Amino acid sequence: QAQMVESGGGLVQAGGSLRLSCAASGITFSRYTMGWFRQAPGKEREFVGQLSWNGGGHTYSDSVKGRFSISIDSAEKTLYLQMNNLKPEDTAVYYCAARRAFSAGFSIWGQGTQVTVSS
Repeated sequence: QAQMVESGGGLVQAGGSLRLSCAASGITFSRYTMGWFRQAPGKEREFVGQLSWNGGGHTYSDSVKGRFSISIDSAEKTLYLQMNNLKPEDTAVYYCAARRAFSAGFSIWGQGTQVTVSS
């Protein structure tokens, strides 16, 4: 069974950095687009970024461009989200997700990890 488990969240001051990890099992990265999403209290779940299955192309939301980056360690089956220059508005529960090649939506989700940015 495919599973994804996030870790690395916590409390950080504005301007600081965190790296989130997503341990994946039952997933071949070359056949999945891997993504990160976040959801703040009372807000709709928001797309953060993704790494496409078919060549490693990256896509990021405008709100995190230049600050966040996604990487994959295929050997360790781990997806990362490096977050720099964090802002209070980045506070949210962060989720990793996987989308099968040629499928429309992300179908495999982790349980989320809390990121809180204080000012």
